[in-house]
Amino acid sequence: MPTDANAPLIALIAGEDSGDQLGADLITALRRHYPDARFVGIGGRRMQKHGFESWYDIRELSLFGFAEVISHLPRLLKLRKELITRLLAARPAIVVGIDAPDFNLGLERRLKQAGLRTVHYVSPSIWAWREKRADKIGHSVHRVLCLFPMEPPIYARHGIDARFVGHPLADRFPLVSDRVPARRTLQLPLDAPVLALLPGSRHSELERMGAIFLDTARRVATAMPGLRVVIPAANSRALATLKAMLAHGPHDDASPILIDGHAHEAMLAADVVLLASGTATLEAMLAKRPMVVGYRVSPLSYRIARLFNMLKTDVYALPNILARACGMGKDALLAPELMQDDFTAEKLTHATLQLFRDSERRGAIVAAFEQLHEALRGHLPGHAGDHAAAAIIELIEQPSSLPREEG
Repeated sequence: MPTDANAPLIALIAGEDSGDQLGADLITALRRHYPDARFVGIGGRRMQKHGFESWYDIRELSLFGFAEVISHLPRLLKLRKELITRLLAARPAIVVGIDAPDFNLGLERRLKQAGLRTVHYVSPSIWAWREKRADKIGHSVHRVLCLFPMEPPIYARHGIDARFVGHPLADRFPLVSDRVPARRTLQLPLDAPVLALLPGSRHSELERMGAIFLDTARRVATAMPGLRVVIPAANSRALATLKAMLAHGPHDDASPILIDGHAHEAMLAADVVLLASGTATLEAMLAKRPMVVGYRVSPLSYRIARLFNMLKTDVYALPNILARACGMGKDALLAPELMQDDFTAEKLTHATLQLFRDSERRGAIVAAFEQLHEALRGHLPGHAGDHAAAAIIELIEQPSSLPREEG
């Protein structure tokens, strides 16, 4: 433990843009209790704006899928070894792995074995990918911070300390959304149909799926004269990639509008959202926008998952998973899913047009999304970052040393 208990050294290890935002919120909340704390580890520009010292570029961890991870495995193992050495030398008051479980859980286990206090923020999807992994997670961390209310009971069955802290995205969207301010912000007509297209944030995702998503948008626009398509690029690299892809398509009044960021505004402005499976589906749900979800992993990743029977759910999009966990939407998907071999421009176009043309169905989906939004808030006072910080502070300030994990 640091000699100055009022200015602890806190290590945060974040991967992906979403982890960077979680880390930034967490630093803000922790600084209210520890104004002089020092934060180190791996984080992005949002965390760095709050005084975070990033020892490595967050893009080092921005990988997805078995094949992608395997191809970078030597580099990732070297990075993890170096990071463990630095953290053992620094002896932070606590180490918080933010998402990125393939990287962080191994790191956390080694540090826990060495006597450091460890927390994992954002539970891996144990409800979808083998519940028995909860035991392994328990060997890695002293506490798991969960974003979804159905997760702590699963950990409790394995005797693991897990806390529901609420989902931070639920704090960023109003319960009842209004598209007019968003359309004015993006300079979109108030009376035209709008499709928001979010084809993914990673370069590998755009290479694998971008062309099909863009083809789908063109087909929908052809079938719906006057449709405006808006594409919010997740980051600068995605912006450049999408700009190059759009350069090869037709240029007319129906051409997609590519913008830098503003994903939330794009969703709020839309009538329907077409997007890649992932965290963005949760954002679209919180924006109360009907959506069509598509995804395709690399063939090798898909074969590995099928070979080892790793996937324990037949739905993929977070709104559909939450609907089942909350006892609703078991017979019909709230968000149509077109995955792997079904991920084609023809099928995506059909599903998207169906939503545009069925106002009654869109209304029912919006009502269901409002209920799910309430569930993610969990009736907890304050914000999710505050609850996560409180759970971390509680561990830091425990007077006695936590036991070492046996290797």
